[in-house]
Amino acid sequence: MVDFALRNYTRSPLLPLLYAVIFVSGAAILALELLASRIMTPYFGVSLYIWTGILSITLVSLALGYWGGGRLARRASRQRAGAGRLVYLYFMMPATAAIAIVAACLVYPYLFARLADFDLILGAFAASLILLAMPLAATAAMNPLLVAIFLPARSELAEHADAGAGKVFFVSTIGSVAGVLVTAFVLIPHLSNFVSALLVALTLAGLSLLAAVAPPAPLAARRPLAVTATVAVLCSGLLLWLADAYTGRVWPVAYAGHSWRLEARYGSLFGTVKILRSAPEPGDGGFVRMYFQDGLVQNTVASDGRSMSFYTYALEALAFAYQPELRSALVLGLGAGIVPMRLARRGVAVEAVEIDPVSFRVAREFFGFDPAKVRAHQADARTFLRGCKSRYDAVVIDLFHGDGVPDYLVTRDFFRDLRGCLQAGGIAVFNTFADLEQPRAYAHFLTTLRAEFPAIVLYRPDWPGAVHVNSFVVAGLRPLPEPVRVMLKDVPALHARTLPAMLDRPQPLDQALLAHGEVVTDARNTVAHDIAVSQLAYRRAVVEGMPPAFLLN
Repeated sequence: MVDFALRNYTRSPLLPLLYAVIFVSGAAILALELLASRIMTPYFGVSLYIWTGILSITLVSLALGYWGGGRLARRASRQRAGAGRLVYLYFMMPATAAIAIVAACLVYPYLFARLADFDLILGAFAASLILLAMPLAATAAMNPLLVAIFLPARSELAEHADAGAGKVFFVSTIGSVAGVLVTAFVLIPHLSNFVSALLVALTLAGLSLLAAVAPPAPLAARRPLAVTATVAVLCSGLLLWLADAYTGRVWPVAYAGHSWRLEARYGSLFGTVKILRSAPEPGDGGFVRMYFQDGLVQNTVASDGRSMSFYTYALEALAFAYQPELRSALVLGLGAGIVPMRLARRGVAVEAVEIDPVSFRVAREFFGFDPAKVRAHQADARTFLRGCKSRYDAVVIDLFHGDGVPDYLVTRDFFRDLRGCLQAGGIAVFNTFADLEQPRAYAHFLTTLRAEFPAIVLYRPDWPGAVHVNSFVVAGLRPLPEPVRVMLKDVPALHARTLPAMLDRPQPLDQALLAHGEVVTDARNTVAHDIAVSQLAYRRAVVEGMPPAFLLN
């Protein structure tokens, strides 16, 4: 009787509900994978090895889910109430996935920093297991279960020789596409990753609860489904309601002699941006703001508008040291907007290129960036250079943020495009990061740069004990002139000695700096391992040096 009822059901108008559920579960799979990568980035970075962990766990979890769902389907089919058991298991899976997501959200804000501190690669695998394994396995198991539900009704029809498997996986895959789009363009830009994950959980739990309250087909065990779904809805809904209170428990935190709190948070397609603000200083009430993105400090600015970051003054000084009559400049990478604004105040016609629209908003609202004084372009730096219609006295490249540099911005092809945007005698000034203990990766950068810019000089501040340091490069197509002495009047006291000392000690390229360096192109990159090792070392320093609250994403 159950099988007969199910055959009638699969031919009824309620059939779209089954497909709607598999569509939503498919959306959840890709939404979770995308959110997991965003949650993990501040802790584990974006190196080749980290992504290997995420993708491996994703694929293994899906494979186990398909296999496990198939085994459950076979067992249920042997039972007397086989069809009802299949439907029960099918609707139980979303609630199971939801509970697993809630559990992951409860632990990751307090556990992932420890995992990263233990080992970045193994920690990334463990973090992927926590975030993805159970939810993905549960949602993947729904596919073979749904095929098995259709099997009794369609096994005798030649036109459905695949038992509906093709349509099931088609709908699930289209759901995954929808999940990516909704997550990328709705959840990430407007909600925190923590809240977004819980919304996915609540949606899945709601599917199970709906099926328990108004079952569209006979269920072998309605009560356990109702209880599990209710628990999943209540847990995900309660944690969603208390999300700010739960994650806010980590604030305030002490760092670099200040007590910090979260002032604002912005989601974007290019990483979570946080504005951190220090407690007012006794007496004058002064404070410091930090532009923090995915584990990396973009800039730190005092309440009087002065940058506390060394690189902002180094880039300005080097640009004028080699171009005393600087009239036009292009800045690649906006950040807080301090560098282009400082150049504009000195009468330079400045254009700035930034791919992340959130940067323009943050720079304007918190750091005094004025679009009326700097012509701003929202564009990818590589694309902008390829279509460059102007020529500049100097191009300032501030795109190199620790381990977050896209590969296509360190190739010979990129530097060739850069050449085309310079005036005759123009210079390029780079703010990069060097790992003094892993010099091979930086040697590849210098070797590749020199393939297009034969004149290169290097500057590094003397920071005793520092391993990862800002490394400033001035590059030209012609022999570089002797730099003029540049004095900046408003340099903060903590940099007042370091900056002129660095400017007095240029380092020409030598074989030690270029040792083992290879030219990297868009079509050929044989140094991925060296770069990945350097990225891991940098992220390890970030995790060891930053409070876990800063990394909570």
